[in-house]
Amino acid sequence: MEKKSEILKQQEQEQKQDDAAQDDADINANQEESDKEDSKKDKMIKIKESEYQKLQQEVDEYKDKYFRLYAEFENARKRMERDKIEFVKYANEGILADFLEVVDNLERSINVAKSKHEDYNAFLKGIDMIWKQIEEFLRKNNVQAIEAKGKKFDHNCHEVLMQEENDDMEEDTVVEEFQKGYTLNNRVLRTAKVKLSKKKEPVQESKPETEKTEVQEEEKQENSNQEG
Repeated sequence: MEKKSEILKQQEQEQKQDDAAQDDADINANQEESDKEDSKKDKMIKIKESEYQKLQQEVDEYKDKYFRLYAEFENARKRMERDKIEFVKYANEGILADFLEVVDNLERSINVAKSKHEDYNAFLKGIDMIWKQIEEFLRKNNVQAIEAKGKKFDHNCHEVLMQEENDDMEEDTVVEEFQKGYTLNNRVLRTAKVKLSKKKEPVQESKPETEKTEVQEEEKQENSNQEG
């Protein structure tokens, strides 16, 4: 009995030790969890007032620099937008200034023609000079006329307005040009409006009236024989 009681006491002590160990483990776990939670919270750091004022001054300086840079950026952006609008608005200024010289010469020729009705040759010569000036103006701005008459139809640069039966030309060949087309830097600026050739449709020969009548009579006779 004494041995049995000793064994029970020993078991109770071991159980107490196990419980104490478990309690220590739980306490340590709770402490670690508490430490983690505390680490997530803002930590209070003590510094000298002079150091705090120095840091605050640096923050104010960085804020000032940021707002200045942002304001400069906004001003630059708005200035670029205005310049872009101005560029688009006056992009053709140089071209139009050159073309005004053509307008001036044309106006002079018209005024001369009005004041001297009999000088037709002089008027024609003036118009010819203006036309050469226009051609030079177009050439300088990389505008070229599209060759159309006698050329095979090209849907990229030709616009068909009419067709004409013509066995002397290959089908879909430009017979006539109603309006000249132009390219700008090899890109079509305006298509040429043209008339195309096409083959003549074959004419069906019509049988003489007497032959038609004979054929009709034969058909009637055959139909009546079949019915009989």
